[in-house]
Amino acid sequence: MESPASEFALIERHFSRSPRHADVRLGVGDDAAVVAPTPGMELAITVDMLVEGRHFFAGTDADALGHKSLAVNLSDLAAMGARARYVLLAGALPDSDEAWIERFMHGFRALADLHDVELIGGDTTRGPRNVCITAIGEVPPGAALTRSGARAGDDVYVSGALGGAALAVAALRGNVALDDATLAHARARLERPTPRLALGMALRGVATAAIDVSDGLTGDLGHILERSACGAVVDLERIPSDAGVAAQLEGPQRALALRCLLAGGDDYELCFTAPSDARARVESAVRSAGVPCARIGHIRRETGLVVQDATGRALDALPAAFDHFAS
Repeated sequence: MESPASEFALIERHFSRSPRHADVRLGVGDDAAVVAPTPGMELAITVDMLVEGRHFFAGTDADALGHKSLAVNLSDLAAMGARARYVLLAGALPDSDEAWIERFMHGFRALADLHDVELIGGDTTRGPRNVCITAIGEVPPGAALTRSGARAGDDVYVSGALGGAALAVAALRGNVALDDATLAHARARLERPTPRLALGMALRGVATAAIDVSDGLTGDLGHILERSACGAVVDLERIPSDAGVAAQLEGPQRALALRCLLAGGDDYELCFTAPSDARARVESAVRSAGVPCARIGHIRRETGLVVQDATGRALDALPAAFDHFAS
């Protein structure tokens, strides 16, 4: 029986690759990477950890996990309006299963190559399966989008469609029955999210605040409201819902569908605000990025988030967004 590969053999075989860009002076293989940032640019740096059993199901396809592990970090850079440049990959694995690692890196590299992102270093060890990625992007000085710029009168927008990923989680947990096609679509939303990098960069100088929808619309928009010291009114009927969620909203599982739509998380769409007199500029940015966006509400001076139905009646209670330390 062939003995398991050593840590360094795994790194050399699956993670090392000659730098593709001249600005990467040293990549994987030394004690630290050395890069030369683009002159005149600021760095945007983010880190995210995905833990098996908490952020992804045991047995999740390795290729899909490689994609998602990178996508969630690129989504953070998108919310800042940054161009993604470099990533560091660290992880714990229960064993040195090279077939699993090869599939993981296939999904990881496919997304990295799509966005011209370079893996420049990382670490591996034995332990319960988890993946931790640090992503580094660049943005012109003073141009980074933040959570603190929303002002009364601004419009509130969201990209894509919400709730599909959470619907997949509910189905996989046995809380709702879906036909095969709907489940496959929802799982793709959960396991292979699309980071909205082009949209984030197009919104520089247009959006007043932005965040990615990772923990649910109510919670993530709430972070903008808290940092901006304001409130918002959102029209439920204007929130773009994933097709599977839209179908459930019309049936006996409406309460579950509402939770998926408003607080499900894992969508990795962008929620952003912009002045009402900038609607033409927003539409231009949206067209250039090729990402559908919907105007779902407005910012107001009074604090708090109100979600109202088609009659203008506020929902009695909003579902809680995902909490990494909740049971």
